Amino acid sequence: MNTPQQVVTSTQQPPDATTRQPHQKLNIVLVDDHAIVRQGLRSILDREDDMRVVGEATTAGEAMAVVERIRPDIVLLDLKLGTGSDTQGLEVCSELTSRYPEVGVLVLTTFLDDALVLEAIHRGAKGYVIKDVDTSGLVSAIRAVARDESAFDSRSASVMMRSIRIAAEEPTLTEREQKVLELLAHGLSNRKIGAKLYISETTVKFHVRNIMRKLSAATRAEAVYEASKLGLI
Repeated sequence: MNTPQQVVTSTQQPPDATTRQPHQKLNIVLVDDHAIVRQGLRSILDREDDMRVVGEATTAGEAMAVVERIRPDIVLLDLKLGTGSDTQGLEVCSELTSRYPEVGVLVLTTFLDDALVLEAIHRGAKGYVIKDVDTSGLVSAIRAVARDESAFDSRSASVMMRSIRIAAEEPTLTEREQKVLELLAHGLSNRKIGAKLYISETTVKFHVRNIMRKLSAATRAEAVYEASKLGLI
C-alpha cells in the first residue's frame, strides 16, 4: 500500500496578497472522467467550511464549458480524460490558464512522470498532486493554490528540485561561443569559422577549447554531440 504523500507548498506571493474574505468559500470544479473519483472528492471537499464543489466535467469540452460558465477559483484536473492520453489533460491545462489566468489549476492524477510534472507546470498549473494524497494534504494543496502559491506532494516536489538542479548544472556558453559551436556543428574548420565571424584562427581555437571544457568533451565531434543532447544547437 502506498503511503499518502505530504504536500509541499511554495509561496510565490505573501499570504495577504489574496483579496478573498474569510467568509467566502472556494468554488471548485472537478475534471475527472471517473464518476466515483468525482463523488469521493465532492464528499471530501464539501465537508470543508471554506470549500464547495460547484461543477464537474468528464471531457475537455465539458471542462472548458463549465469553467466558462462558473468561473471557479480552483480546477482539480486529472491528466487523462477518457481517451487514455495524457496530452488531453495538458491541453486543457493550457487552455484554462491562458483564457482564465485567475483560475488556479491543480493537477490531481495517478501519473507521476518527470516530463508530465514539468510540462503541466510549464502549461500553467499551480501544483501537481498524486491521487494517493491524504485528505489533509489535498485540502492544504487547494488552499495553497487559492493563495497563489505552488503546491506539490513530496514526489512531485522532488521532480521540480531535480529539474532545478539539472538546469543549474547545465553549461552556459557565451554568445560568441554559441556562434562558434553552431559553425562547428556544420563541420567548418577553425579557419573557415574565423572567416565567417571575422575573428582570427587563434581566437577560434580559444573559443573551441572553452566550449569543449564546458561540455566536458574530448573532441570537437563529442562537443557537438553533447551540445545537441542539451538542446544548445
